[in-house]
Amino acid sequence: MILDELKEIIAKDLNKDTDGITMDTDVKEGLEADSLDLIEVVNDVEDKYGIAIDEVEDIKTVGDLVRMIEEKIK
Repeated sequence: MILDELKEIIAKDLNKDTDGITMDTDVKEGLEADSLDLIEVVNDVEDKYGIAIDEVEDIKTVGDLVRMIEEKIK
């Protein structure tokens, strides 16, 4: 499942525990991620799935990123 894989990427990149990460987790508030942190996560996602995500500024929650991944890998 994409959410589980994304949680692992976030946990590794941001040194967070996967237990607290949900689709509704706010990237900036809940994960305490700044724009550089988000770019690091997006780069790892792009490498893992072989996709390009250009709408980084539209990512507000973990769910936003999951939906972008799902849309790109269809």
